[in-house]
Amino acid sequence: MARPLRVSYPGAFYHITARGNERKQIFSSDRDRQQFLSYLESAHMRYGALFHGYCLMENHYHLLMETPRENLSRIMHHINGAYTMYYNVKMERSGHLFQGRYRSILVEKDAYCLELSRYIHLNPVRAGMVKKVEDYPWSSYLSYTGERDAQQWMETGFVLASFGKDTGAARKRYREFVKEGERKNIENPLEQVCASMILGRESFHAFVRKRIEETLREADQRDVPALKAFTTRPSLDRIAQVVADVCEADSVQIKKMSMWISQDIGGYSLSEIGRRYGMQSNTVSQSNRRYRLEIRRDGELQKLVREVRRKLEMSHVKT
Repeated sequence: MARPLRVSYPGAFYHITARGNERKQIFSSDRDRQQFLSYLESAHMRYGALFHGYCLMENHYHLLMETPRENLSRIMHHINGAYTMYYNVKMERSGHLFQGRYRSILVEKDAYCLELSRYIHLNPVRAGMVKKVEDYPWSSYLSYTGERDAQQWMETGFVLASFGKDTGAARKRYREFVKEGERKNIENPLEQVCASMILGRESFHAFVRKRIEETLREADQRDVPALKAFTTRPSLDRIAQVVADVCEADSVQIKKMSMWISQDIGGYSLSEIGRRYGMQSNTVSQSNRRYRLEIRRDGELQKLVREVRRKLEMSHVKT
C-alpha cells in the first residue's frame, strides 16, 4: 500500500482525525479520555507539539495541531501508539485499535483555523451527544471560554487573537461565534479540502505544491508515489473529458461530477475550477458540497466515480 501523502514544514497546521477499527469505540470511560489527553501532554513535552483544539468522541477524535519542529509522524506515532498499548492492556486485547492510518489535512492557519476550531467543538452537538456545546467536557471549548484552565499543552491564544487583544472580551466573542454555529447550519470547512489533504486558498496550494516538488527531489519516488501523482495531476480539461466518456448522463450531471472530481481528486482550488466553468468560487463550493452528499447516497454514482478515478490513474501511468 502506498504511503499517505504527508507534507511537513516547521510551523505547519493540521486537522488530524483517527477512527476506531471497524468504527468501534476507542474510549470506553472518562479514564480512557484522560489517559489520551496525557499523551497529548507528553507529545508537547517531548516533541514540541502545540494543540489548538481537540474533541474526543466515542469512536474517533479530532485534533487541531501545530508542529513547530516539522515532526508530524513522530508525534502521531507517539500518541496513537501509546494509547493503543494502554487500551489493549486495559481491555486484554491485541491488534489494531485505529482504522488504518490517521488522516491529516494541511491547513492554511490564517484563513481556516477559526472555522476549524468551531467545527471541532461543535462535533458533540451535531452528533446529538449534547444539546449545548458547553455541556460536553471532552473538548477544548471550555478552555477557550475560560470556564476551565487551559492545559499547558493547549494553545488558545492564536484563535482568540482573531477576536481582539483583551482576553476576556475575546473569550466572550468566541463563545458567541461558536453559538452562532450551533444555531445555524453552517458550512463544514472540510468540504473545501482539495485532493483530500489541503485546506487553504490558491496561494497556499501553490506553496504546498512547491514543498512537494522539493520533497520529490529528495525522496525515492517509488516509495512515495502519492507525491508524484499530486504534482502531475490531470488537467481540468482531461478530467472533464474522462467524466464525459464514463458517464452516460446529461451535460448538467457531467459538469457537476467534473467540478467535484477536479477538487476532490485533482486538487484544484475553487477559483481554478470556477474560471474553467465560468462560475464564482462560492457557487462551485455549494455545488460540490451538494454533489458530495449525492454521491454518499447513490451507489451507482460511487461506481462511476471509481471508474473515473481508475481511468485518470491509467492515463497518468501512460504519460
